[in-house]
Amino acid sequence: MKKKISILCMGALLLAGCGTPKLKNGEEAVVSLKDDKKISVNELYENVKSDFALQSLMTMVDTYILETEFKDYIDTAKTLAKNSIESAKESYGGEEQLLQFIQQYYGYSTIEGFQNYLYLNNMQSHARDEYAKVLVKDKDIEKYYKEKAKGDVEISHILITADVKDDATDDEKKAAEKTAKEKAESLIKELKKAKDVEATFKKLVKENSKDDATKDKDGSLGKITYGDLADTYDELLDAAYKIKDGEVYSKVITTELGYHVIMKTKSYEKESLDKLKDEIRDILAEDLKTNTKTINLDAIEYYRDKYKLKIEDSELNKQFDSYIKRLYASYNTDDSTTTEE
Repeated sequence: MKKKISILCMGALLLAGCGTPKLKNGEEAVVSLKDDKKISVNELYENVKSDFALQSLMTMVDTYILETEFKDYIDTAKTLAKNSIESAKESYGGEEQLLQFIQQYYGYSTIEGFQNYLYLNNMQSHARDEYAKVLVKDKDIEKYYKEKAKGDVEISHILITADVKDDATDDEKKAAEKTAKEKAESLIKELKKAKDVEATFKKLVKENSKDDATKDKDGSLGKITYGDLADTYDELLDAAYKIKDGEVYSKVITTELGYHVIMKTKSYEKESLDKLKDEIRDILAEDLKTNTKTINLDAIEYYRDKYKLKIEDSELNKQFDSYIKRLYASYNTDDSTTTEE
């Protein structure tokens, strides 16, 4: 019977404090010292909350909110975090080396703790992506459809790049760039004089293009429209929409890859708004994520408000308000991307 009572006492310890020393006022003690000195649970809480409690509290809050809001993404976020850890172990030469790095630069005492941090980060990133879509209104989609949405086009190109050696001087690099651009301009002139533009274009692709991915496909970039390529290639698409099928654009298009001579080979009718709506929403949401500095913080604050977060402890609430204000202020003084931890 005595053994049974002891086991029951141990099982109830966390809930009822069975056998836990108490102070005269009834508070549970977490530490006992000589001369009957004790430190209570409340004293520990009051001491810890001034420095550490807020971060732990918000981790608990955000985990609950995001796991409730995005149940379908939990497994994906956990898998991504696990894969990141496994990849990091290989990069740093093992678990011990990775742990040293984590302890030094992130302050986590265990790999598991850091993996949980990565997991929550993944959930927050997903929340940001979904929040950006919430910000896109129907009127924004309709405006984009009317002003920017186009039918797909098929474009072929000849890519000319500068022949620059690794040890080239700045003057040599400039000269090489000038030569490359002039080469592209000479190809346009040749195409303008050609009787069979399409056949000549295919011939010049094989003889001159530096794009190995399209060289054997007559320079074809395939069927594309805005949003299919990076924004830096919008000028290329702008040019394609200005010319007719089978026509070569009269100017050289410059991108980070080099100098492009382009020909539009085929045009397609624009699809209906209903068919393009989701695609346009994704494009506009991506633009918001790129150009809204506070998007990460805005997103998590949006979901906290949605779940009616209220910090009942007045001291922690003050800390939280001050923390959020500092985060927003940091966006106004620092051009780098800030993420909430």
